[in-house]
Amino acid sequence: MSPPQEALTRLADVVDSRRDADPEQSYVARLFSKGDDAILKKIIEEAGEVLMAAKDTRHGTDAQLLINETADLWFHCLVMLSHYGLRPEQVLAELSRREGLSGLEEFALRKAKAREQGE
Repeated sequence: MSPPQEALTRLADVVDSRRDADPEQSYVARLFSKGDDAILKKIIEEAGEVLMAAKDTRHGTDAQLLINETADLWFHCLVMLSHYGLRPEQVLAELSRREGLSGLEEFALRKAKAREQGE
């Protein structure tokens, strides 16, 4: 496993360990205690901040802001995955599966699969 993947795994382990922690002592535990609507709302908020940072970067602002906001978004996505009993390794496996496919090919495959499931 590469160092970035190890970092994601370690962070996901920490997030998982906070599931039953005291919400007064842990930000992650507080999010878990508020349920998935609060977690999903936080992801929407962080995605908006990423978008704004990207626009600022486009206009010459230090790219570190975009990196910081993206890290916040990814962190909250780890919280969401944990809430649903999922792991970042599963997301990485899906990205690996898609490697080498064009975006158009991947879209067509998903569309065909959705049609099959709808029949």
